[in-house]
Amino acid sequence: MKKHKILFVCHGNICRSPMAEFILKHLVVEAGLADRFDIASAATSTEEIGNPVYPPARRKLSEHGISCAGKTARQMTCADYDRYDLLIGMDRWNLRNMERIAGGDPEGKIRPLLSRDVADPWYTDDFDATWRDCLEGCSRLLKELTIDN
Repeated sequence: MKKHKILFVCHGNICRSPMAEFILKHLVVEAGLADRFDIASAATSTEEIGNPVYPPARRKLSEHGISCAGKTARQMTCADYDRYDLLIGMDRWNLRNMERIAGGDPEGKIRPLLSRDVADPWYTDDFDATWRDCLEGCSRLLKELTIDN
């Protein structure tokens, strides 16, 4: 049985990408599919490396019974391109930077979570909108990856 390896990526790895990471982890556990997924998140920048998930993002996850305890920001590396089946960016700038870090996207693994940018709460302080975007994208992704498997 194929194990889906997914890396969510945003600018700092303290808001959007960890929210998506832990939402998808929660969804796969609820679906009884945790053993079929390897899910992580990373940043395109070095600004937040080693920092925990931003407190309002942690609180939003916690409101929905999801813990992100122990998660600290890390930067995406070129090696991640080989390690993961899908590298999912939160916005068009992340996607551009992900391709730069990976040295291109010859296998078509880099893609957006949604057809639009995921709301960035760092600037808007609207963690509800980010929650909704991440839940929508992760729900669609889970359905896409499990429909035929």
